[in-house]
Amino acid sequence: MTTTTKKKPPPRRPEAVIAARQATRRRLTWLLSGLAAVVALAVLYVVFSTSPAKNTAGSGSSYAVGSPGIGRTAPAFTLAASTGKQISLSDYRGKNILLYFQEGLTCQPCWDQLTALEKSAAKVKAAGIDQIVSLTSDPADLITRKAEDMGLTTPVLSDPGLKVSEQYGANQYGMMGDSRDGHSFLLVGPDGTIRWRADYGGAPDYTMYVPVDKLLADLKAGVRSS
Repeated sequence: MTTTTKKKPPPRRPEAVIAARQATRRRLTWLLSGLAAVVALAVLYVVFSTSPAKNTAGSGSSYAVGSPGIGRTAPAFTLAASTGKQISLSDYRGKNILLYFQEGLTCQPCWDQLTALEKSAAKVKAAGIDQIVSLTSDPADLITRKAEDMGLTTPVLSDPGLKVSEQYGANQYGMMGDSRDGHSFLLVGPDGTIRWRADYGGAPDYTMYVPVDKLLADLKAGVRSS
């Protein structure tokens, strides 16, 4: 009987061994890079799918306090309003007035803020606010048309030269630089003194809408601590 002996494969040359190892390392690197990319995409998806949109929800937004601040006399003003009349701060002497400086026609969330406040009139009154007055730098005729289109009754005042806005420092907290107001609220007391201030519109969030409950909670807490 003849026994067939299997021939052993010739030993691999060192160059071939090195090349094989390098190829294996490359495949492993590609695999790990692919897995890392998948994990990164998954993390980004979770973050952005669960985070509220910037400058619209504002439920967790903090605020700055500009100047003039609490305890200072609110600068006087007389401006044309969406009501077709001239309105002065002195018209509301003896009342708690919430001044709302906003970006204007280029910011729909700012106008949605007014709508939300009007719909929450009972809560606003319970917070001790007698009247809300909004101010923006757009022309009076365009403000009037916008207020009418949205069915708003809150007076919106026109400050096209930013004279009043600059006196209140309200054009320092928006995404448009100092050319427009941001999203600032000031509570002016019956004696004309500022009782509370919150500038929500600044960096990094540039919040242009604050839920009414959040806004009123901040106001009440600020008044209590002042």
